[in-house]
Amino acid sequence: MKEYSDDVRKAVQVMKEGGIILYPTDTIWGIGCDASCSAAIRRIFQLKKRDDSKSMLSLIDSDAKLNFYVPSVPDIAYDLMDLSEKPLTIIYDNVRHMAPELVAADGSAGIRVTREEFSRQLCARMGGAVVSTSANVSGEPSPRNFSEISQVIRDGVDYIVQYRQNDMSQAAASSIIKLGEGGLVKVIRE
Repeated sequence: MKEYSDDVRKAVQVMKEGGIILYPTDTIWGIGCDASCSAAIRRIFQLKKRDDSKSMLSLIDSDAKLNFYVPSVPDIAYDLMDLSEKPLTIIYDNVRHMAPELVAADGSAGIRVTREEFSRQLCARMGGAVVSTSANVSGEPSPRNFSEISQVIRDGVDYIVQYRQNDMSQAAASSIIKLGEGGLVKVIRE
């Protein structure tokens, strides 16, 4: 068994009960919950002191699950994910099966297919999308490793994953692009 299987099991249990977690992703540490649970998502907005008009992205574990959330995935999305040298969040139009708090007024939402093993297993065991927003209060710098996460954030979640807490690597956020009508690609963050 992997060294983090208990962490995955406990984190999934907390999320399925409507709780929020602090966990390592394919980029920086994130605050997460079930992407279909409005109450948990609202708790994350409160914890981050974030305006609820600012959306949060979600992680999924495979390309195959993308069609569940995005009825018509543009072919270019798969090419962009394959070619990207770092994790890539794509904002898709007409997103479905997610809590309304994750979907912008125009019907779009950010989704990233994670390739990192822990977060991939977390999403797979969850059976669906997991919210992933940086583990910081809005306006403060995003933590590059666990040691930089404030006590306010640590105290505000229901479960803190043990895996990778001692990893002092300097993680970076994902690239973000928006795919629009007719294959239009807009870079939001490199």
